[in-house]
Amino acid sequence: MHLLNRSGHAPCWRSLLLLPALLLLCLATGAEQASAHNVTAGDAGYIQEIWGVNLIPFAYLGAKHMVTGYDHILFLFGVVFFLYRMKHVAIYVSLFALGHSTTMLAGVYFGWNVNAYVVDAIIGFSVVYKALDNLGAYQRWFGFQPNTKIATLIFGYFHGLGLATKILDYKIADEGLLPNLLAFNVGVELGQILALAVILIVMGFWRRHRHFMRHAYTANVVMMSMGFMLIGYQITGLALAS
Repeated sequence: MHLLNRSGHAPCWRSLLLLPALLLLCLATGAEQASAHNVTAGDAGYIQEIWGVNLIPFAYLGAKHMVTGYDHILFLFGVVFFLYRMKHVAIYVSLFALGHSTTMLAGVYFGWNVNAYVVDAIIGFSVVYKALDNLGAYQRWFGFQPNTKIATLIFGYFHGLGLATKILDYKIADEGLLPNLLAFNVGVELGQILALAVILIVMGFWRRHRHFMRHAYTANVVMMSMGFMLIGYQITGLALAS
């Protein structure tokens, strides 16, 4: 489902519900203080100090990362925005999880050296891409609809790679590395389920509002703007680091 009508005019946005707008703004709070995938100083110190198999601590760290990863949540919010059936939600979230898990595990295990600013800028672009998709922009601009499932999987790869680039900054002990990474990934998926549950509950109440379609237009514009903010932050960081 898309939001632009045949005449090309967007629905009125002045009656936007305050709750969804505040939800989106809260997700982006702190974007100028920290990268979306950063491991906190306390967690980093813990990772560096332990060795051997530590399944529960790594599972906790994975869940914490997903719940506090506003770029993940923004993209996930966009993905499920117009999904009304749980079967469809499960398909798209599973594709995102598959992509996220693959590159996170492979990136850390094989030590892929990728520029974190570039990856995180692409992740910001994923938010912009999904917002434009929800707005029906690609059909109007190019006359066709990109495959949303393939896009979700591909961007999932980048989201996972973004996390891998940060974890590699903290030398995890080789002893127990694979089990710990698997536990971390399980935590990420559990955190994703928790975040998704909150999103779906909010969306369920929001969709009952008779002006939902009007509000949805502005919500996606706000989400797109946040995606551009994330891109700009990463490009600035890349320029300063050069």
